[in-house]
Parts: sequence; structure tokens; C-alpha cells
Amino acid sequence: MVTIRDVARKAGVSVATVSATINGSAFVSPELRTRVERARADLDYHPDGIARSLRIRTSQTVGLIISDITNPFFTALVRGVEDTAQARGYAVTLCNTDESLEKERAYTKLLRSRRVDGLIMAPAGALEDYQRFVATNVPLVFVDRHVPTAAVDSVVVDNVDGARQLVQYLIQLGHRRIGIIVGLPQISTSRDRLEGYRQALEAAGIPVDPALQRMGSSSSKGAYTAGLSLLSLNPPPTAIFAGNNLMVIGLMWAVAERGIECPADLSVACFDDFEWASVFRPRLTVVAQPTYEMGAKAAELLFERLTNAYTGDPRRIVLSPRFIIRDSCASPSGGC
Repeated sequence: MVTIRDVARKAGVSVATVSATINGSAFVSPELRTRVERARADLDYHPDGIARSLRIRTSQTVGLIISDITNPFFTALVRGVEDTAQARGYAVTLCNTDESLEKERAYTKLLRSRRVDGLIMAPAGALEDYQRFVATNVPLVFVDRHVPTAAVDSVVVDNVDGARQLVQYLIQLGHRRIGIIVGLPQISTSRDRLEGYRQALEAAGIPVDPALQRMGSSSSKGAYTAGLSLLSLNPPPTAIFAGNNLMVIGLMWAVAERGIECPADLSVACFDDFEWASVFRPRLTVVAQPTYEMGAKAAELLFERLTNAYTGDPRRIVLSPRFIIRDSCASPSGGC
């Protein structure tokens, strides 16, 4: 392995001069800087990041734990975190839990052992290990989801209001039998979206019928099964609300398999906008989340903690969703 001493020897300068050139820690004349950079290039020298991290006690890395990398929602969120971190000279270590608490625990332990400077995570449920990050003064921010008992910063969307708006719209169209496919019950977003659904029905004087509620496991396969179950009811729902973008794909798979026309026979809407929602036929009515903004804001909160720009009580940032009406919903009779 090429060392800093090899670079100094080839450039004909001291090790201190090479270090100052690389780190910008002291003035180096243009002539010497050119010699050092040429020697670095010739030798393909790269500083030992691990050794540097131990020396300055920072890894210049933050951890990011999400639940499902295949979900387009998280793609935009990750980009928001990465862009914000990169602008500050930080790298992001990405981990995917597949909604598994066991994987989540393993990744939190791994990131602690890698000495990340901070952690952003979408918790898979009631996190048991977050206190260890807080106890060791490693900043932690929850994004998309929250754990009610966790005294840490968080960035979420108003899921209750978004779901309530969507169901209110279906009620305004004349629907009374409105089904819902919710995600994993231990996730705060699932609970909040179900609460918004219930609030809209109760406000309209429509009884909340448990028979119209199904759990879709936050996945397309789970929602496919849940969708078939709802469509087998007698009478079936006239509208179905899918709790996220993956679950609406599974639901539409079930709708197509049954030969049901949307929206003539069934109105469909979902939480989450995604790239294909506007090119579906029919185009999907959705509750859109500011996903990139969520990721960027979570990273901003983290860096405020890292730089001691903020040292106060935990903050909870609640962003507003946007309701987008497209073509997948109509009155129960099929009219506009």
C-alpha cells in the first residue's frame, strides 16, 4: 500500500507538507503543491480514511436505515438525505431492513461499530436500541415514521389529514362502502392512515365497518390478496383506499384479474404519488408526499445536532401532503 511517506519521497518534500496539502491545514506554496499533487497522481495515493477517522474522531459518514429500497417513496427520500449530506462533505451508508426488527437491530449495531457520526432511520416498529445512540451522543433522527416513546427528532407527513382528505373525496362522490388496505400494524404511518379513514367516515355519519378493512403487509403481494378478499364481499365495496404505492399495485392486479373496470365499477385511490401513477390507465388519484423534502429536512436536523447548532428538546416536523385528483375515482354509478 502506498503511504504518505512514499508521496513525500517522490515529491521531494516533507510528510508535513504532503499532509498540509491534502488537508488544507497550512499554507503550501503553489510550486510545492503541484509537486505533491503530481506525486499523488503518479502513485495513485489515497489517504487512509479509517486511520483519519480514528485520529479526528469523526467518520464523515452518516447512517440511513430504510425499510424497503424497492419502494419508490424511499428512492426520493434517500436522494434528499444524500444530497444534503454530500453538500457537507459527508457520505451516506444505506441499510435496508425489509420491515424486519431483527435486521433493524443488526444494522443499528453495525453502524455503531462503524462509528457513524449520526443516524437517520425509518423505524420498522418499536425500536429498542435507539437509546444507545442517544446515550453515546450520536444524533438520531426518525424520518417518515415515529415511535411515540422516542425522545428524538423526527420528520413526518400529516398522514391522518392526508387519508381524511382522500376518504372525504370518495364520500363526496357518493361512496358509502369504502374499503381500505392498510400496511403493517406496528408502523405509525399505517395506524395514522387508518385513523384518517375512520375520522372521515365518522364525520359523514357512516359506520366504520371492520369487514371493509384488510391488512396488506405494506407490499404488493399482500395487497393483492387483500384486494381479492375485499372484492369477494357481498356486496363488495364501491371504492378502495390503498395505504401506499406498493399496495395499490397489488390491488390493481387483483382488480384486473377479476375483470373489474376502474372507475366504472370500482374507484381506487392511494397514499403516495409515484412516477407511474400518472401513466396508469386510469391515472391514479393519490395523496402525494413531499418525499425529497422529508429526506433533506431529516438530514438538516441531523447536521444541526452534529454541529451543535441546535441542542434543545426533540423536534417533530410535520409536513403537509398534497391531494391530487386524477381519473381513478368516480361516483358509484360510474358518473363524474
